[in-house]
Amino acid sequence: MLSRTADHLYWMSRYTERAENTARMLNVSYETSMLPQSASAATKAWQSVLSISELLPAYYERHDEITLDGVLHFMVRDETNTSSIYSCLLAARENARAVRGALTTEAWETLNMTWLDMSRWFKAKKFETDPAKFFEWVKLRSHLSRGVVSGTMLQDDAFLFLRLGTFIERADNTARLLDVRFHAVKNDYHGSFQPGKGPAPSDFYHWSSILRSVSAFEVYRKVYRNVITPERVAEMLILRRDMPRSLHASMYEVVQILEAVANDHSSETQRQAGLLLAELQYGRIDELLATGLHAFLVRFLERVHALGGRIGQDFLATSDEMAVA
Repeated sequence: MLSRTADHLYWMSRYTERAENTARMLNVSYETSMLPQSASAATKAWQSVLSISELLPAYYERHDEITLDGVLHFMVRDETNTSSIYSCLLAARENARAVRGALTTEAWETLNMTWLDMSRWFKAKKFETDPAKFFEWVKLRSHLSRGVVSGTMLQDDAFLFLRLGTFIERADNTARLLDVRFHAVKNDYHGSFQPGKGPAPSDFYHWSSILRSVSAFEVYRKVYRNVITPERVAEMLILRRDMPRSLHASMYEVVQILEAVANDHSSETQRQAGLLLAELQYGRIDELLATGLHAFLVRFLERVHALGGRIGQDFLATSDEMAVA
């Protein structure tokens, strides 16, 4: 496959996944903001949303203070914010349009219709009327896009690079989400759970919001059948391979795909991905907490970023830049 084609497919899936992840995060934060809370707590919550995407400086360039409306506009439909849902879906569509011949008609039409429908949402001001419904729509369109790709495309290199972009982006997002949410509790979380005790009642919404943002609340109840504790939240979203959005599950898929698309230059990239997977495959949550969760997640994010750069060098026409602006 031509590196330029692989590049467009890889970034098409990364931007689609990023739009979904942003919608997930905003949906949970918006619903939580409806609960009784102080003004300072509300501001801190929306500040964490911006911190997850490393957008605080960019936000303050356009706004004087953090407000619900300001953050929603900035993260959803601000065309100058390259990480807004608008910008992500635009980038995904443009990358897809550049390689329409590598996609099935159904895959292209699904992504194109997502863009057209989003434009209608904004034109009719339906987003302002019901933000939660819009976020659910973004998630649904992302699910539909992945389903159409899996159900209609030949499972060749094009299909593999689409999946590679999805799981690299997912690993990055889950790690950022965990780091910011745990950092809000302690600068570096080393664990504090004692048998027979759970988190304080006021903490329930904090930890459950993390689970809900990755559709893991019901799964947590099924697996642990107990109160929500920060240690178990971390374990589920870091080490469990059977949790679809965990770091382990994402890196497992990345390693499998890299093996399938390997070339003469990619052995070091495969080795680094394999080392990262091994730490997740054989790690234990108490060992991770002993050295500090923040320290682990920062290191994980640095390694995933480096891995993305190596993927760009080994396979793609560009590395960590938008393929089509």
